[in-house]
Amino acid sequence: MITPSSVRSIVVLRLASVLGAIAAPELFADALSCNLANYTATAGLTATVAQDVLTVTWTGAAGTELRARYVIDHGAPIVRELAARSAGGAWEVLGENLAPDFRVQTGRRRIDFAGLAPLKLLGVDTESRAIIEKQNWVSFWDAPFVVPGDPRRNVDIPRTADEIQRAPASYATNSCDVKTDGTRLEVNFPGLTMGIFSGGLRFTHYRGTNLLRLEAIAKTDKNFVAYKYDAGLRGLSIAILPRVRWIDTGGNAQQYQFGGGQNDGPVTTRAKNRVLVAEGRAGSIAVFPPPTVFSFAREVDTNLGYVWYRKDTATAYGIGVKQADHEDDPRYLQNYALYNAPPGTLQRMATYFYLGTGDATATRAAVMAFTRGDTYAPISGYKTLVNHFHLQFTDRLRESGSLDTGSPDLAAMKALGVNIVGLSDFHADKLRLTDSGALRFTDQKDYFEGTRRASDKDFLVMPWEEPNPYFGGHVNLINPRPFLWSKTRKDDQPLIEQDAKFGKVYHAGSAEDMQQILEAENAYWYTAHPRTKSSAGYPDAYWDKFFVKSDRYLGIAFKPGMGMDLSESLLAETRAFGSLDEMNNRFAGSGLRPKVLIGDVDTYQKWPHDDLYPGFTVNYVKLDRVPGPDDNWTKITSALSEGNFFVTTGEILIRNYAVEGTGPKRTIVADVDYTFPLEFVEVVSGDGTKTESQIVRATDLGALGTKHFAIPFDATGKKWVRFAVWDSAVNGAFVQPVWLKP
Repeated sequence: MITPSSVRSIVVLRLASVLGAIAAPELFADALSCNLANYTATAGLTATVAQDVLTVTWTGAAGTELRARYVIDHGAPIVRELAARSAGGAWEVLGENLAPDFRVQTGRRRIDFAGLAPLKLLGVDTESRAIIEKQNWVSFWDAPFVVPGDPRRNVDIPRTADEIQRAPASYATNSCDVKTDGTRLEVNFPGLTMGIFSGGLRFTHYRGTNLLRLEAIAKTDKNFVAYKYDAGLRGLSIAILPRVRWIDTGGNAQQYQFGGGQNDGPVTTRAKNRVLVAEGRAGSIAVFPPPTVFSFAREVDTNLGYVWYRKDTATAYGIGVKQADHEDDPRYLQNYALYNAPPGTLQRMATYFYLGTGDATATRAAVMAFTRGDTYAPISGYKTLVNHFHLQFTDRLRESGSLDTGSPDLAAMKALGVNIVGLSDFHADKLRLTDSGALRFTDQKDYFEGTRRASDKDFLVMPWEEPNPYFGGHVNLINPRPFLWSKTRKDDQPLIEQDAKFGKVYHAGSAEDMQQILEAENAYWYTAHPRTKSSAGYPDAYWDKFFVKSDRYLGIAFKPGMGMDLSESLLAETRAFGSLDEMNNRFAGSGLRPKVLIGDVDTYQKWPHDDLYPGFTVNYVKLDRVPGPDDNWTKITSALSEGNFFVTTGEILIRNYAVEGTGPKRTIVADVDYTFPLEFVEVVSGDGTKTESQIVRATDLGALGTKHFAIPFDATGKKWVRFAVWDSAVNGAFVQPVWLKP
C-alpha cells in the first residue's frame, strides 16, 4: 500500500515469456539518492539516473553493448535488469530483479607448531602470546573449520563449534555512489552487514569488455579472524536462461535444466577452469572467481568445487562462486588456512560475471581468454619453469616396478605449457637423514634416471631437492647437473670421496661443507616460503651469515597465498617482496649480484583433473632452447642467478624490459601483455637503507591488451630498482632487481 509518507516510486519494466509479451507487474523501488560527483561521462561508459533507477551502459568486446539497471528495494541493492546486444542488434534481457547473494563463514586463526619450531631454534620465546599472535597471520597449517582440530598441529586446540559463524549479507541503504576510474565505472552501495563484517557492495563495469565485477568490501574489528565467502546473484529466470552449463573435471560437457526440486543450499559444482554459464535463447551469463586470490595456499590442487547453482523457486535460481570448508583428502584435513581479515582492513570479496550475446560455448571461450586458457603462453626467447614439487616421484616409480612408468603429475604440468619442471624429491625422507652412503646414493641414482626418462624435447624434468641442510629453515637446492651427496658426514669421512660403486660423492656435515659443495658443483640455493611455515624467521636470521653473503644464495621464493589477505592490492607484499627489498638494500654495493624472487609452487601429488593453474606461479626464463636431460643445465641456473627471468601468475607477460639512461634521469621501459584490466604498475627502488615505491595507475587501459610503458625514474641516490605489474583481479608479474650504476 502506498501512503502519503511513502518515498517509494513505481518502475514498470517489460517482461517477456516464451508465448509472447505479457503485461508486466508493477515493481517498487525506494527513492534513490545517487552521488555522481566522481562520475565523468565518457564514450562507451555512461551512467544516468531517472525515476529512481540508475542505468549504466558500456561497450563490450567486438562491438557489443551491455546495460545494467540498479534500484534499491526495501533497503537492498537490486539489479533490476542485465541486458546485452550485439553490434547493430536489439537489446536482449538476460536477467531481471537479481539480488546479490553474499555469505561469509568465519573462524579463529591459529598458528601451527611448524611455524613456531624454527623460531624456537633461533632462541625466540615461542611461549610468548605476543609472538604467537604475530605468527597467527602467517599460519599455513591451519584449518579453522575442522573441529576439534589436531593438538599436535596447532596451538590453543581444541577448536569448538561455536567459534564458527555463518551469516548472509543484509542491507540497509538508501543511496549509491558512482565513480569513473579510467575505463571503468564503479557503483557503490553502503549499508552491508554480514556477520562480523560491515561495509558496502560494489559493481564494476569495464569499457571494452563484457566483464561485470561484483564484490562485498567490508571489514571487521574482531581479531584473529579467518574466513571464506560465497558470492553470486539470485533471481535468474528459468524462462529466460533455462539451463546452466559447465565442463566437468573429466572434460565432459554437463548441463542442468532445473527439472528437479528446489535446493536448500548451493549445489557445489566441480567445473573445469572454475567457470559456470547460465544459458538461454537471448544469450548467456558466466560466473567465475578471480583466479589467483581465490586460491589460498594448499598442499594439493584438487578441484573442490568453486562455482554453484541453486534452484530457489519453480521459476528462479542463483549462481555464484564459493570455497569449501576443508580439504577432501584426509591427509591434508588439518591444512586449509582460508583468508586473513586483520582488524580494520577492507576485505574485497569478489566474483566476476561475463555477459554474452552467444551461447554458453562462446561465452565460456571468452572467459577463458582471461587466463589464456589456463595455460602459460609461449614467448619467443623465453622458456617456462616451475619448481618445488613433492611428488614422491622416485618412490612411486619403484612401487610401479619400472622407472619408465608415466607420471600423471608431469603430464598435467606439461599441458599447462610448462617447459621445465624442478622437482623436490626426498623432502620428508627421514630414513636417509642419517645415511652417509649407499642408501641415499641409490635413491639419488634412481631419481636422476627417472627424471631423465620423463624428459622430452622442449620438456625437461630436473632432479632438484629441498634438503634443508645446515643453513636454517627450508631451502631449495638447484644444480646444473646431477651429483651424489649425503646429508650426513661421519667423523672419518672426507668431504669428497671416490666411492667404488658410485664414483665421486660428497658428504655434508656443516654449513661450511654445503658451501664448498655448492661452489664445486656450480649449484645454488634459495629460501623456500620465507617468513612462514618451517622458514619462519628466515631469511632475516641469516642475512649476516657467510653462506648468504655469496652468489650461491639466490634469494627467496615467491609463494603467494600463505597469509592471504584480500585487502592487499598485490600478493605476498610483506612476506616476499618485503624480504626481497630489505635484502637488496643490505647487499647493495657488496659486489654480489642482486638477490631474486623465484616463482615457487610447493605442492604434492596432482592429476590432470586437478585445478593446477590458480595455485602456480611460473618463471619465464631467458633461454633460446630447453636443454636435454643429458646436457649441462648451466644456462638455466645461470639465467636464474643473473636475474634473467620474470615471474607471473600467467595473466600478465613482460616481453621486454630495460632501464634506460644514465645519471639521475633514467627510464623504465617494458612491453606488457595483459588479460584482466590493469590496476597499476610499480617501480620499486632502494638506496641501501630504505625502499621507495612509485605507483603509476593503469586503469585507463582496457582488457586483453598490450602496452609499452616508458616511466621516468629519478635514480638519484638509488642502488637498485625493480618493476612489477598488477591487474584489477590481483594477478601480477614482476622482473628481478637490478643494480644501478652511478
